[in-house]
Amino acid sequence: MNELVQHLVNALILGGTYALLGIGLTLIFGIMNVVNFTHGALYTVGAYVMYLAVAALGLNFFLALPVAILGGLLLGAAIELVLLRPFRGSDIDTTMLVMIGAGIILQSGTLWTFGGVAKAIPAPFPEAPLEIGPVSVSWLRLFVLGAALTLIALTYALINRTKLGLAMRAAFQDSDTAALMGVDVRRIYTATFALGSSLAAAAGALLGPVYVVFPQMGGLAELKAFAIVILGGLGNVTGAAIGGFILALAEELGAGYVSSGYRDAMGFLIIIAVLLYRPTGLFAKAERIG
Repeated sequence: MNELVQHLVNALILGGTYALLGIGLTLIFGIMNVVNFTHGALYTVGAYVMYLAVAALGLNFFLALPVAILGGLLLGAAIELVLLRPFRGSDIDTTMLVMIGAGIILQSGTLWTFGGVAKAIPAPFPEAPLEIGPVSVSWLRLFVLGAALTLIALTYALINRTKLGLAMRAAFQDSDTAALMGVDVRRIYTATFALGSSLAAAAGALLGPVYVVFPQMGGLAELKAFAIVILGGLGNVTGAAIGGFILALAEELGAGYVSSGYRDAMGFLIIIAVLLYRPTGLFAKAERIG
């Protein structure tokens, strides 16, 4: 029983960052109808910005996180303006090829800049874990969970409580009608892609100190983000958040009771089952944005 409680706590902590990945990806798809193949690379960029800010520049660890998020936001806005906006209205195959190419360039750029050796991000937390009864949790992981939940709450508030969020939901429902009502749809697309990119960068910046940072780290993260979106239903923000915690739970229980070598496989087995029996996602009936 104690072991099960420990696995549940670990899944909760990991699920927060998975939810960030899923929400960022499903926002972009739901509003822009763009499959973002740079999502994993943006996750990697967020981790490397965190590393540069803390290890190279000596910036305070807690201040480095918003810097990494801002870096992802600015890079996402640049990708939308330079690569996506000129192809707005093109067929989906063209857009997918552009995004795949951009993802390869970003990954190659990080490899060329930082090399292939993994980097560690120092964190200002005590090494001794927090022990609550049978549960033992590191202070760093608790910070990761708190930061992830805060970012998720802020994202929901932005979507549902601000004029920008109202415009984003209007563009999702019908971009042509939203444009006729005075919404600058082009700016909404830029803001949406920037927001989704910043959430991916935030996930990388949070998990970078927990593990290590290396140029290929975004590949598996991107696959998991797509898996989360499939679980929750394409374009469903709430479903993506819940799907992130479901995937983390499946991985944690699979690693604990089957084999750590099958950790990633357990989550994708759930995806196969969802695609077979509920291909629209577990939460397809819920409102997709907002």
